[in-house]
Amino acid sequence: MNFAIIAAGEGSRLQQEGVATPKPLVSLNGRPMIGRLIDIFVNCGAECISVIVNEQMTEVREYLENLATTLPVELRLVVKSTPSSMHSFYEVSSVLPEGRFILTTVDTIFHEDDFRRYVEAFEQEDATVDGLMAVTSYIDDEKPLYVDVDSTMRIIAFNDTPSANAKYISGGIYGLDRSAIDVLQKCIDGGVSRMRNFQRALVADGLNIRAFDMGKIIDVDHQSDIAKACELINR
Repeated sequence: MNFAIIAAGEGSRLQQEGVATPKPLVSLNGRPMIGRLIDIFVNCGAECISVIVNEQMTEVREYLENLATTLPVELRLVVKSTPSSMHSFYEVSSVLPEGRFILTTVDTIFHEDDFRRYVEAFEQEDATVDGLMAVTSYIDDEKPLYVDVDSTMRIIAFNDTPSANAKYISGGIYGLDRSAIDVLQKCIDGGVSRMRNFQRALVADGLNIRAFDMGKIIDVDHQSDIAKACELINR
């Protein structure tokens, strides 16, 4: 399996709260956030890991360049500032190897065992499934993206507000095949912005995107989230 990380945000909210360390290098139980994520990918059998960081993150770029010399898999690094995570995805997609891949944002924190279950589930999906999105019923986000599914866990809608039967929100972990890149290109060409609108486009284009309940997932947006993330890791 190939993996990719979006780590191009500025982490402005953490900075405003006094966290001077660039978000990807924030320590979680003694390991930089992005280093921990790469470790998990390697443990899950990564063949290649692609990462995008913005041009201002020189510390992060240097960290990854040094880390790449010690990794047992290839690390492909894109350095470019972008206006949104969807645009970051577009830029990093240019270096992704052929085949299926799993993309995450760098501040998406989960327990490794839960992620391994998700990776194994995606590997077992047949060719009729275009994507497997990790979802969670743990809602502790300022602007969650609600995920509506049918009885087979096929995703039928992404909503900014909960529907009557809403149980899940997007976990920021996207398992996709190459058909999603075609949709992404259409979004870029059409002036679409925001990752959530790309996800809506996947459904609108008729792709078979399924949901996988991965248990608790935390986004590290605020200083208080760091302690929550450490607690989850230690579960």
